[in-house]
Parts: sequence; structure tokens; C-alpha cells
Amino acid sequence: MSRLVEGVAVNTSAVEPRSKFLRVAFRGLAVIEKVGNRLPNPFWLFWLLAGVVVVLSAVLAAVGVTAVNPATNKVISVRSLVSADGLKLIIEGAVSSYANFPPLATIITVMLGIAVAERSGLFTVLLRRMVARVPGRYLTFAVAMTAMVGHVAGDAAYVTLIPLAALVFRAAGRSPVLGCIVAYVSISAGYDASPSLTTTDVLLSAISTAAARTIDPGYLVTPVANYFFGLASSVLVALVITIVVEKVLARRPDLAADEEAEQDGAAEFGEMAVTAAQRRALRVTGLVALVFIAVLVVAMIPAGSPLRGPGGSVVNSMLFTGMALVLGVFFAVLGTVYGRMTGAYTATSGIIAAMVEGIRSMAPILVLFFAISQFLAYFKWSNIGEVLAITGAQGLRELNLHGWVVLVGIAVLITVMNLVITSGSALWSLAAPTLIPMLMLIGISPETTQAVYRVADSVTNCVTPMSPYFVMALGFIQQYRKSAGIGTLASFTLPLAAVIWVVWVAFFVAWYLLGVPFGPGS
Repeated sequence: MSRLVEGVAVNTSAVEPRSKFLRVAFRGLAVIEKVGNRLPNPFWLFWLLAGVVVVLSAVLAAVGVTAVNPATNKVISVRSLVSADGLKLIIEGAVSSYANFPPLATIITVMLGIAVAERSGLFTVLLRRMVARVPGRYLTFAVAMTAMVGHVAGDAAYVTLIPLAALVFRAAGRSPVLGCIVAYVSISAGYDASPSLTTTDVLLSAISTAAARTIDPGYLVTPVANYFFGLASSVLVALVITIVVEKVLARRPDLAADEEAEQDGAAEFGEMAVTAAQRRALRVTGLVALVFIAVLVVAMIPAGSPLRGPGGSVVNSMLFTGMALVLGVFFAVLGTVYGRMTGAYTATSGIIAAMVEGIRSMAPILVLFFAISQFLAYFKWSNIGEVLAITGAQGLRELNLHGWVVLVGIAVLITVMNLVITSGSALWSLAAPTLIPMLMLIGISPETTQAVYRVADSVTNCVTPMSPYFVMALGFIQQYRKSAGIGTLASFTLPLAAVIWVVWVAFFVAWYLLGVPFGPGS
């Protein structure tokens, strides 16, 4: 059986492995794929969930389900959506529910700037530059860390870095198949780990803030809430991938590429080389980035700076709460500088066109957000989420479990859910309204809950067949070995995902128990 992904014909027939463990794992993946394929598109899934909330709210309100919020001692009653006020929310409030959905305007603002940088060619050339001249013995770690930096480019990192990693591995005398796997796992399994802020930080923090305000109306989860943990995690995940690849996977005897693919690789690598003009543009763009950051830092230094928040706070300053605009402007400036120097933007109209293309590429997300926003509006208005959170918190309190045990349990739950619901924003939109308030009531901060979610949401990205990038990665691998199938790729990604999950969760638990802040102000 074959599938066409990004113009590449992909043979998805599995290669039966000799290992009994892998055979069992592949059967499990086949079941997940079969079940997942039967699920409706996330757009319809959230509408189905919204319908469930409507019916459930009517039933729970009829039997008088209530809970007492321990934070305010206020009695919370479930409200029926099948009522005059409920129908008013559903019909009259549909537009305002969509317009007020926290991530909507946030992600659009950031993407305006990122689109300018991406379409200027900045991200592609930067990724090439970062791995092109790395010595062979450091190549795996270099590709892994480049992927961590590349998360700022979003899904474009897959299209750029996977074929690039294959070429640089081949140029270094190593298997291009292994290069594809290192890049793919680094991007997908470490998706929520990055040394820089990304659109994911802005998106998840907006959803977390909305969920936290169910308990504390003034609570704010900033985009930098997990920055310290994300920075450290990016190095950790890159190191884990490097060790597993070099000590185990690189020694497999089945890494050889087809002879024809080997001959074509050198020519392709030459075509992807960074030119002198591009290097010069990168240097200037890097200087502009440093000046931009330095200006913001200097502006924040005076205690009476108007950029600071109440009481001279840095974390609650407008730069942090308005991080979406700051990131958008930052990437727009860098993309404009680079594009002008390389000729990608010869006029200002090209910059506008890039922004338009960027927003156009987001159309599927904007459509999905409409369904999610309605579901969340129903869920919040009916008070089902708050009652569920209070009841769940009481149950956890009675079990008297340590906080880290609860968090590890949530990591397991999210990991399993992520095998089927691969959209990070969709999964967090579904989980946050219950998990964040529930854990806040037992003393676990939203920033902590968001951090453990990010670990669990990342790792299984590289093994789930529900991810379109799984098949895309297989397509790139088949350019070097035509006999490769789903079984081939999964036999590499499964051991990597298992080790990353164990080490990263253990790292999270240690971070939590030591009381280290997950980010500024957390």
C-alpha cells in the first residue's frame, strides 16, 4: 500500500521485525491507527463533545448536582444549556465565544511575524548553516539541537531539517537513513522543548490562563512560564537522542542506503549549500536580533520604566503579557532584514504577501478553533468543568497521594491520548479546563501542570501513525531505501520514544521536587 505525502509516494507496507517485542508494539500501533482512523476529524469531534456537554448539563442540572469551591466557599451548581440562558449562549454568544477564544488572536499575531521570517528563507538557511560544517562525531547532537532551535519554525522544521539531516549525514560518511530518523525524532519527540520562545509557548499559556481563571479570576500564565524548563529540556532531550542513537541505533546492520540514492545525495547536498550572500545576510540578521533584545533589556532596567508591571514587576510587565506582539514584531523585523538582503523581498508588498500566505496556511487551525471555542464556552458556562475539578480534587485529597505521583499519572494519561489526538492545542484545549483547576485546588500551580503536559504531549509524536509527519518522515527515508516501511521507521522511533519518556518524566519529577521555578515568575 502507498500514500502520497507532500508530493512523495510513500510505501506504507510494514516490514515484519524479528524482535517479539517490536512485533507486539507494531500490532499495538496498528490498532491505534485503526481506532484513530475511525475517529471523526477534530472539528467534528469537538462538536460531538459540545453536544455531550449540552445533554449532560441538562441531566446534571435536573438532579441538582453541586459542589463547594474551597477557594471561595461558594456553592457551584451545574447549569442547563437546554434553558433560555443556555440557548442564548449557544445562539447569540457563538460569535463572541469565538472572538474571545484566547489563542485565536494570539496565534494570528505571532504568525504574522513568523510568516515574514519563514518566507524570506531565514529559517531554512539558518538550519542548513547550523549543521553543514559540524564534525562527524558531533553530528547527531548538532542535528538534535538544531531541531530544538527549529521548533520556532513550527511544522516547517519537518520539511526543512529531515532531508537536510540526511544529506549532511551522508556527506559525513554516515547513513542518510539515520540522519532522517535523528531529525524526525528530535523535532517530534522534543516538540515542546526549545531554547527559544515559540508559538507553542504563546498558544498553551493562553489556554492555561483561561482554565486557571476558573479558580482565580486574576491568574495569568505568561508565555515564559515554562521557559527555564523548556531550555533545560531541549539540551536533555538532545543528549538522550544522541546517546541512544550512537550507542544503540547506529550499530544496527540495516542502515545502508540504496546505491542509487547514495550517488544522488552528493549532488543534492551541493545544491543546498549556503551561499556567501546568505551567510552575510545571516550575520547582519543576527546582529539585528541582538540589538533588538538588548534594547528591550535596557528599557526594562530602570525601576520606573513604563514597560514594567505593577510595583515594578518584570514578569507581569507588558513585554511578558504582550509577548505575542513582541515575538511577532521580532520575527517580522528579522525576516524583513534577511529578505531585503537576499532579494526575497524587493518591495514592501512582498512582506504583506508573506503575511497573507502565513494566515492562509493557518486556515485549518482557525476552522478548528471555532469548534473548540464553542465547546469550551458550553463547558465553562454550564459549570461542569468546575464541579468536575472540585470533585476530582477532593478525590485526590482523600487518596493522599504525593503531588509528583499525581503528575506522573497525568503524564501517562496525556501520553495515551496523544497517540490519537495529535494536535497539541486541541488536546490541551480538551484537558486544561479540568486538569488545571483540579490541580490548583490541591496546591499544584498551572505552570507545573502545563509543564508536565508538554512532556507527555511531545514524546509519542514520533511513534503515532496518526501524525501526518510520521508518513512524511517515512517518505524521506524511502528516498534512500525504497524497501523501508512503517515497521522500519517504528523500529527506530519506539526505543527512542521509550527512553526519552522515562528520562524526561524523571527529569520533570526531580525539577518539581527540588522546587526549581519552571519559568520567570512561576
